[in-house]
Amino acid sequence: MAMMFWYDHDVSGWGWFAMSAGMILFWALIITVVVLLVRALNSPHEHTHTPVAPTPEDILRERLARGEINEEEYRRRLNALHAGPAAKT
Repeated sequence: MAMMFWYDHDVSGWGWFAMSAGMILFWALIITVVVLLVRALNSPHEHTHTPVAPTPEDILRERLARGEINEEEYRRRLNALHAGPAAKT
């Protein structure tokens, strides 16, 4: 009677294929997780970049907003910035 149960759970060809494919997928998943963890731990941090310097137009806008220059002065300086160095001569 014990022999009958032994052969009742026999693994067929498809069972061996499924077990083999499952083992390959399992190890591929484990290796992928390890590689991704190593890459994540060794990658440089994204927040190490320097902030962007304000443009001359940004500085003029801030000075106008703070009341350091009036609108006429703002427009005159903005036009001078957009005209470039050739217009100053």
